[in-house]
Amino acid sequence: MATSNYSTEQAKRDAQAAANEAADDLRDGARRMGDAAKETVNDLTNNDSVNRLKERGSDLVDAAKETGREYADRARETGREYADRARSEANRLYDEGQRRATEVAHYAEERYDEVSDMVRRKPGQALGIAAGVGFLVGLILARR
Repeated sequence: MATSNYSTEQAKRDAQAAANEAADDLRDGARRMGDAAKETVNDLTNNDSVNRLKERGSDLVDAAKETGREYADRARETGREYADRARSEANRLYDEGQRRATEVAHYAEERYDEVSDMVRRKPGQALGIAAGVGFLVGLILARR
């Protein structure tokens, strides 16, 4: 049993030592990479390539702004066109509705005049029809 504890303790120590060594290696590698990055930045700032990159970036930004303006203008124009089309279609539908409403009103007036004439000519028949319709309506409503 003591041997088992000893080998567990030894394994813990070995694992700790390996972890410390790996951490040291990582720190050293990160330090070397940082130094290399600093050298690269220093080399670039001493060259004209940074200025060229800045100019190219500025040109790209200006081009993107101009393209954005063009798209916005095109979207506004398209929106105006659709609004005009919708407005003209709404006006057309309104006029058509007004025309049909006038036709229906005229048709209803003609039918009213015909029914009124029939009631004047045959009041007994009209009274019988009205009583029959009232009776049927009463039956339908009573079943509910």
